[in-house]
Amino acid sequence: MTGEPLAPKPVSAVTRHVMQANKSKNTKPELKVRAALREAGLSGYRLHWKKAPGKPDICFPGRRVAIFVNGCFWHRCPHCGLSMPKSNVEFWEAKFARNRARDARDNALLVSGGWTVITIWECRLKKGRFDATMRELVREIRRAEELRAQGLRSGRLVEIGSAPAWRVRRERHRRRGRRG
Repeated sequence: MTGEPLAPKPVSAVTRHVMQANKSKNTKPELKVRAALREAGLSGYRLHWKKAPGKPDICFPGRRVAIFVNGCFWHRCPHCGLSMPKSNVEFWEAKFARNRARDARDNALLVSGGWTVITIWECRLKKGRFDATMRELVREIRRAEELRAQGLRSGRLVEIGSAPAWRVRRERHRRRGRRG
């Protein structure tokens, strides 16, 4: 044994065909978000704008706002606690690691360029959470616009629908048996 990593097993033709059928643009979650933005009077966005790093799903170039609507499975949602596929585990681990690394790189490039980067997880667009998620999204877009109007050009990263950092820390302490 030479210690070299094993190459992932080749994917069957059927699996490859099924995987290629997954859409990367104009998904149902994206369409729902775009409809809500239009309803809120926030039009004038670009779709998959190639001039912005990572080609955000929805992009407001004038406001310098980039919105990524992430699928929970492909981008490994921190809220869902999804399990790893049981077969070809090495392939999936590498695939998900590449996706997360690409997301982090694109976010960093946008933030360093003065963009407000907003991530919305697919699970936050479900029936019971959709309205609150959209209210938060609209509020963040308008906030980004206000900050730019005030001359503040620094970028920031926003995850819609996530708990505030203080709440996450309190939960983590509670799970470890400490008081929050």
